[in-house]
Amino acid sequence: MPKMKSVKGAVKRFKVKKSGKIKRGTAYRSHILTKVDGKHHRKMRAPKYIHKVDANNIKEMIV
Repeated sequence: MPKMKSVKGAVKRFKVKKSGKIKRGTAYRSHILTKVDGKHHRKMRAPKYIHKVDANNIKEMIV
């Protein structure tokens, strides 16, 4: 039986941390951020994690 291939798009977007949590990026951070409110802009800087419900699906795609 051949090995399962990982989903390369998922590998680029997610990272598994030591705690087992899966880190993800923030949407709407690429350009035209002058229109974004300062408070919202600072909030986007904070690390974001995947919900437990979706974690198993993401882990299957990455590994």
